[in-house]
Amino acid sequence: MKSQNFTTAFTVDQSPEEAFAAVNNVRGWWTGKPGIEGSTDKLGAEFTYRYEPHHYSKQKVVEFIPGRKVVWQVLDSQLNFVEDKSEWTGTTVTFEIARRGDETEVRFTHVGLVPDSECYDGCSNAWGSYINVSLRSLITNGEGRSSRKAKSA
Repeated sequence: MKSQNFTTAFTVDQSPEEAFAAVNNVRGWWTGKPGIEGSTDKLGAEFTYRYEPHHYSKQKVVEFIPGRKVVWQVLDSQLNFVEDKSEWTGTTVTFEIARRGDETEVRFTHVGLVPDSECYDGCSNAWGSYINVSLRSLITNGEGRSSRKAKSA
């Protein structure tokens, strides 16, 4: 049986350009404390994500096609809730954006996050929420989960 990378997708009424802008506004949808450090919206940019004390990862934007695609290479990671703390290191995170009739599809794939990974269940559930709830809300309402939390705090 072939390994399946984690993938999820949704459609919205907004344009591919609006979806692309939201994807690259990582602070607007990927929550955590202290959160995102560094630039997230240009080719070659590097940024870190922290969710203390559980997760640290460093990403580099390795593909950046406006309105169509963004790819992050995970350069380093420390997942403190699994045995292999560097499980994400060397994986890639891909966002593909395409017009589908009157709608825009956003397809997310974490290449290397497969069912055999120890963090697959927890990480795929978290990604599912960040992508299908928070990112989708940022695209459709201009406000992701992290924005709502900040306003209510």
